[in-house]
Amino acid sequence: MTENKSPQNVELDNELYDEDDEDTMLGRYLTFQVANEQYGIPIRHVTEIIGMQSITEVPELPDYVRGVINLRGQVIPVIDVRMRFGIGTREYDDRTCIVVVDLDGTQVGLIVDRVAEVLDIPDDDVAPPPTVHKGEAHRFVSGMGKVGDDVKILLDVGRMLCKDDFEHMSAGVTEASVS
Repeated sequence: MTENKSPQNVELDNELYDEDDEDTMLGRYLTFQVANEQYGIPIRHVTEIIGMQSITEVPELPDYVRGVINLRGQVIPVIDVRMRFGIGTREYDDRTCIVVVDLDGTQVGLIVDRVAEVLDIPDDDVAPPPTVHKGEAHRFVSGMGKVGDDVKILLDVGRMLCKDDFEHMSAGVTEASVS
């Protein structure tokens, strides 16, 4: 998906993501924009990209968990990445989309400003994150991907949710499913 196109429901090509051969996914990142920065997450976690949908709010979840969506009968919690990073909110538009990721068997949607592309970033082009600690979002950074003259901030998707968040979300999703 290129940056000039509107988000659509995009399921990733299963041939590229054969579970028996994870080597095909090494060094591949889905890149997206949040505020003025470009981020990347390992493609092996991404199951699909969808346009914004109606989000059902669930009480007693952290603020950055916007609620849940019904994706083909499956209730999935949705996180606003801007809020998770403490960047602040903005109106969702036609470029805002949800990146559905799989974290240890749990499906979670990540709301991002816009999806850019899938990039190959070899390990040799990944530098460690800077040692300057600027806020909570820094703990989510796994590295800095050098792509030509640009730098993509590579995220550790697993760190974006701590164990307590998973438990809160699982409880909230269960309550939303039975309601």
